[in-house]
Amino acid sequence: MGNVVYAASQWGMLVVLAKLGSPEMVGLFALALAICSPIVIFTNLQLRNVQATDVKHGYLFGDYFGLRLVTISVALLIVLAVMVLSRDTVSQGLVILFMGVAKSVEAVSDVFYGMFQQHERFDRIAKSMMLKGPLSLLVFGGVVYLTGSVLWGVVGLALSWAMVLIYDIRSGIMILRAEPEMSGEQGIRAVRPRWSAAKLKGLTLTTLPLGAAALLITLNPNIPRYFVQWALGERELGIYAALAYLVVAGNTVITALGQSAMPRLARSYSNGDGNAFRGLLLRLVGIGALLGGAGILVALLAGRSVLLLLYSPEYAEHTDVFLWVMVAAAIGYMGSFLNCGLMAARYFKAQLVLYVVVTLVAVAACAWLVPLAALRGAAWALALSLTVHALGNLLVNWYALRHQAAGKAVIT
Repeated sequence: MGNVVYAASQWGMLVVLAKLGSPEMVGLFALALAICSPIVIFTNLQLRNVQATDVKHGYLFGDYFGLRLVTISVALLIVLAVMVLSRDTVSQGLVILFMGVAKSVEAVSDVFYGMFQQHERFDRIAKSMMLKGPLSLLVFGGVVYLTGSVLWGVVGLALSWAMVLIYDIRSGIMILRAEPEMSGEQGIRAVRPRWSAAKLKGLTLTTLPLGAAALLITLNPNIPRYFVQWALGERELGIYAALAYLVVAGNTVITALGQSAMPRLARSYSNGDGNAFRGLLLRLVGIGALLGGAGILVALLAGRSVLLLLYSPEYAEHTDVFLWVMVAAAIGYMGSFLNCGLMAARYFKAQLVLYVVVTLVAVAACAWLVPLAALRGAAWALALSLTVHALGNLLVNWYALRHQAAGKAVIT
C-alpha cells in the first residue's frame, strides 16, 4: 500500500503539470527526472538491499549512513557537471539541479528504510511512503498552481521530502533505542554517520557492482526519453513521458507480487524442486500477460477517452503511441516476473550481462526509430528492448533449470 500511494502521488505530479501547465513543462520535469534518477540510483549502490540482508551485522548503521552521504555528494557533483555541460537555459539547469537535491534527500531516507527493513519494521517504511507521497503532491501541486513554475515546484518537492526525512530519522532513533544494549543517548549516536576509511572502502567494493546493475536497470526506461528530447524537443518529451508513466500502476502490482513470490521461488530452486519453481514462475508470467493484455484492451477500446480524462486533448492525439506503450508494458511485465526467477536462482552475473545487452539494444533502436517515426518510434524501441530483456531472462531460467536437473553448481 505504501508503494501504491507513493506511485500514485508521483504520477499525480505529471497530471498536475499536464492540467495546469503545458507539455513543455511536463517535458522539463521528465527530463530532470530522467537525468537525475539514474545518477542517484547508481550512487545509491543498492545499499538498502545489502543493509537489509546484513544478518551478521558486518557493518553498523553509521557505516551505511556515512557511505550514503559520500555517494550523494558525488551524485550532486555529477548533476552539477551535467547542468553546466548541457548548455541549457539557466531555468532548465536549475530544475535539473534541484531535482538532484530532491532525489539526494530521498536517498538519505532510503538508507533509513534499509535499517527499518533489517529490523522488520515495514510499518515504518509504509507510513513514511504514505506521508511522503501525498505531501509531495500537495506541495508540488500548490506551488505550481501559485507560481506557474516547474522550478519552484521542484524546490517545494525537495523541501517536502526533507520534512519526511525528519520523520525517518526519529523513527530510526526509536528503533535503535528499543535494542537491549542501547540507552537513550546511544540510540541517538547510533544514527550518526561513521567515517572509518577501512569500513567505507570495504562497503564500497562490495556494493559497486550492484550500483552498476541498478544504473542499467534504471537507465533503460529513460533511454527513449533522452532521444525524444534530443530529436524532438521538450514538448514531445512531455507527451511521451505522460503516456509512458501510465505503466507505473501495473509495475507497482508486478513488483509487489514478484517480491512476495521470490522467497518461495528461491526455496524451490535451492531444494531442487524444479517443477514447483517452473509452475510458480509460469503462473506469475501468466498474471503479467493478463495485466498487460488488459492494458492493451483499454488502449484499443478507450485510449482517447482515458487520455482526455487524465490529461488534455494534446495528449489524446497520440492514441497510437499509447497503444504501443501498453504493448511494451505487457512484454515488460512478463520479463519482470522472469527476472524474479533469475534472481531466485542467484544468477547475478547473468543479470548484469543481460542488462548490458538490453541497454545496447535500446540505444541502437532509439537512434534508428526515434528520428524515423517520432514518438511511435520511441514506443517501438521500448518494446524491442523489453522483448530482448524478457527473452534473455527466459533463456537464463531455462539454463538454470537444466543445470539444477543435472545437479551442477549454480554460477552466481
